[in-house]
Amino acid sequence: MHVTPPRIVRVALPVPLPQLFDYKAENITQQDIGRCVRVPFGRGEKSGVIVALPETSDIDPRRLKPVCHIQREGAPLPADWLELVAFVARYYHAPLGEVIALALPPGLRQSVAVSAEPTDPFVDLTPEGQAALAIVRRDSRALALSRELQAMGCMRRSQARQLPAGAALADAQRRGWIAPVAAPATAVASVTRPDLNEEQSAAIAAVTAAGPGYACWLLHGVTGSGKTEVYLRLAEQALQAGRQVLMLVPEIALTPQLEARVARRFPSATVVSLHSGLAGGARSRGFVQALEGQAEIVLGTRLAVFSPMPRLGLILVDEEHDASYKQQEGVRYSARDVAVWRARQRGVPVLLGSATPSLESWQHARNGRYRMLRLTRRAVSEALPAMRCIDTRRQRLDEGISPQLHAAIAASLGRGEQSLVFLNRRGYAPVLACPACGWVSHCPHCSANLVLHLADARLRCHHCGCDSAVPKACPSCGNQDVQPFGRGTQRIEARLAELFPQARVLRIDRDSARTRAQWTSLLEKIAAGDADILVGTQMMAKGHDFPQLTLVGVIGADASLHAADFRAPERLFQQLMQVGGRAGRAHLAGQVLIQTEYPDHPLYRALARHDFDGFAARAIEERRAAGFPPHTFQAILRADAPQLDAAQQFLAHARQLALDLATPQLRVFDPVPMRMTRLARRERAQLLVEADERACLQGFVTTWIDTLRAQRTARELRWQIDVDPLDV
Repeated sequence: MHVTPPRIVRVALPVPLPQLFDYKAENITQQDIGRCVRVPFGRGEKSGVIVALPETSDIDPRRLKPVCHIQREGAPLPADWLELVAFVARYYHAPLGEVIALALPPGLRQSVAVSAEPTDPFVDLTPEGQAALAIVRRDSRALALSRELQAMGCMRRSQARQLPAGAALADAQRRGWIAPVAAPATAVASVTRPDLNEEQSAAIAAVTAAGPGYACWLLHGVTGSGKTEVYLRLAEQALQAGRQVLMLVPEIALTPQLEARVARRFPSATVVSLHSGLAGGARSRGFVQALEGQAEIVLGTRLAVFSPMPRLGLILVDEEHDASYKQQEGVRYSARDVAVWRARQRGVPVLLGSATPSLESWQHARNGRYRMLRLTRRAVSEALPAMRCIDTRRQRLDEGISPQLHAAIAASLGRGEQSLVFLNRRGYAPVLACPACGWVSHCPHCSANLVLHLADARLRCHHCGCDSAVPKACPSCGNQDVQPFGRGTQRIEARLAELFPQARVLRIDRDSARTRAQWTSLLEKIAAGDADILVGTQMMAKGHDFPQLTLVGVIGADASLHAADFRAPERLFQQLMQVGGRAGRAHLAGQVLIQTEYPDHPLYRALARHDFDGFAARAIEERRAAGFPPHTFQAILRADAPQLDAAQQFLAHARQLALDLATPQLRVFDPVPMRMTRLARRERAQLLVEADERACLQGFVTTWIDTLRAQRTARELRWQIDVDPLDV
């Protein structure tokens, strides 16, 4: 066998260093760029990705170490994917190796050979399964899965596994109720699609008429207006053209419902779900299916934006305003913004959908950078839910529940309809306190309080996870009458159960839905009508469709009206509009009651009119006057250390470097402690820089970060840059 002379191999490694690393390898060609490798690093080995085969190296060729292993099974990562991660590294000022490590599933990062599913047959209900549905009385997960398959028709095995009862697939097959079948002749011919209204038809026609090239569309549709049906019709067109579709959702909790709907619509398409909740092997196989073009539809959360798709034809971003698309740790990228860049890179359309668009996207649409599409009425019900404020200033509340909300819940129960009480604070009470000496349950590791969880008698920090038993007496003075102050979902749940003893009260928050199985079980109970009153946090505000839910009551919304964060009013409007949109989504009229001490506040008046345009125009003008995004562009340098002085001294030095580099178009602010200064035993501070032009900010930050990286810092100090931050 002919052996070619060694060549230089440039590798990106998952280390917090900006540089790439040079090695040498024999029998390597340009076709190996994009392959995973294992190389010597320090005293051990690390896995990385070949990004180039340069002709020369800054290192003496005699000192270059040989590559340990090149993973040549399967296709290499394509050039457009490498260009994508390089853009993310460049724009968000993160080491390329760390971006690649974020984008690749764990199995591929370790240079393990991973192949797509060898076979993914279609499965369907057997005659024995049909008979079981008719005669078996004892319920089981296998029987529940059989019912789901009966309602949806045959689908791929991988899709059946993703159904709410999909974990019982092996059991159902063992019983003979479900079995592999021949593939259907077409993906969509046998599927009944809902009729489109004029606005939906116009939106689809506009995107279709624009052709297959790049365009960014903002689909502003009120809650329940049928945005998902628009997504599915456009996806159908892309599939019929032989293209792949990337569909992003903000949270894992939304993927099972949407995946089941996509599976029903496209029963013979391969749908891959990608999110951080998947086991490493499943995520790796899905990634490879996308890479090899087997996955026609990739559905997932923000990390799915990195799925390599050789035949990409359409990108869909649902709930584009959602803050979950912005990663808050490590590489702080926005999946929504990366999706728009990727659509431009690949020359394909991208559709951003929301009932309450982000003000950044809204401004882009007003300026003509994005194209606006509108859905102003609901697809099924005739009217949006009636929204009104309950003035609580002169009322006596019963554990936060006003007489009007109490009466509305009772009326809803009398009609056999469901109600939702929304409070975006989990736990029983946000703090435990002693009225005698003033002691409060502070977290010993954070600038936050320990939250009381009464059911298991624990005090928990929702930031660092600190957990302790509820004290029998005040730790400071010994008073045995320590009391919970404030309200969380557990406290509201308990009081509602007392007020309505005949009702079935169901709480939905991060404590009751920690796993996918728990979340699925809660959704099944709601859909089956096994709950009368729901108590929920923001988990209930996103994309869920509950036909029997007609009343939404909102508690504790006022706290966001006067928050220090300039984005707080936007988030409050979005949250209340979204959660209010859960009411009256079928043929039943809905109403939303917002308890507030500020019923005349412009934000609440705009909500009552369902006037997003009015709210957005006012908010954008306020931000223009104050010099906030989207009229300016920001980056934040954050530092943390065991002592606050160390973090602030580093930022003071960084500020002086920034002033030395800054142009007149750039504004450098003083370093300040973060709002939550202490987190997990570390003290935190930040430094804001701002410019009127994105290019000006990017050019400055590139030079500034390079200068900071060349500085020597204390070992215990950590720092990171956040471009386009959501929390300022």
